[in-house]
Amino acid sequence: MRSSNSGFSGRLPVLVLALLLASACNRDKKPAADKKIALLLPESKTARYESHDRPIFERKVKALCPECQLIYSNADQNAARQQDQAEAALTNGATVMVLDPVDSASASAIVRRAKQSKVPVISYDRLIVNAEVDYYISFDNEKVGQLQAQALVDKLKADGKTSGTLVMINGSPTDNNAKLFKAGAHSVLDGSGFTVGAEYDTPDWSPDKAQQQMEQAITRLGKDAIIGVYAANDGTAGGAIAAMKATGVTPLPPVTGQDAELAGIQRILSGEQYVTVYKAIKPEAEAAAELAVALARGQQPEAGKVNGKVNNGKKDVPSILLTPVAVTRENVKSTVVADGFWTAAQLCTGAYQRACESAQLQ
Repeated sequence: MRSSNSGFSGRLPVLVLALLLASACNRDKKPAADKKIALLLPESKTARYESHDRPIFERKVKALCPECQLIYSNADQNAARQQDQAEAALTNGATVMVLDPVDSASASAIVRRAKQSKVPVISYDRLIVNAEVDYYISFDNEKVGQLQAQALVDKLKADGKTSGTLVMINGSPTDNNAKLFKAGAHSVLDGSGFTVGAEYDTPDWSPDKAQQQMEQAITRLGKDAIIGVYAANDGTAGGAIAAMKATGVTPLPPVTGQDAELAGIQRILSGEQYVTVYKAIKPEAEAAAELAVALARGQQPEAGKVNGKVNNGKKDVPSILLTPVAVTRENVKSTVVADGFWTAAQLCTGAYQRACESAQLQ
């Protein structure tokens, strides 16, 4: 009897040790069925979301976590639709939500609903305000506005202008980032010696509405009075430029932008737009994917990834903040092309071939 008991006792510590090791290995992990990551993007009028953010995010998640399931929706600038999409994602078992809000304020209801289901929320690119957001990933958005405005002021002064009338075409009033871009721009323009003769917020970031606003500004100020245009992104820049070309404004004044959209970079190469702000979407989307995978596995973000805090009116949100870069014709090659954001072949089509040769892209 003793022999039998002692044999069992000898095996017992080995069994216990194996169980403890298995427990330790799996302590911070969730079953594969529980790894569902929802990516909810706000709209498709801004080309970056479908052409860059979504595919980069999805590729990174699949590379890091083959067993993770992705739930994707685009709200097409409809806040109510985004709430429905978020509810559907939670019903479908999402365990992490990466949310780029249509409306930064009303998205707090989505966060509250996610919290009821114990689902962490990453506020992506646009800050969700007055909500218990877990993490925020974006750029220093006041800095974006400062870069845009400073580039415009520097260009005007380099052209010998020290005073004159500007038009400001800002972003969507429901986007908290647009408020930050505007604040950053005003921090430069208000003391620059130049006068903002007309200023508009652009619902839905719509290029068509931006074109209408620019037409109104030209009617109000006169087509020869406008020496520069602050446009908050490349879509609104395109709308403003279309309005000026249609009304015979020549030469076109310097126009700002943001997002380094294909059409925006092509306008910069051809001289129709002066500057865009390149927010390197690849590191932004990949950082969001890395964080989402860590949370899906019940883990903490990699040490050193979180590099700041941003107050959203409710809390100081742990944040990953990246650095934006102003892009003009002079540095297209060393920024967006060097990073592979756009290739020379994509940029240098048709009417833009000669401009590309001049910029030494071909």
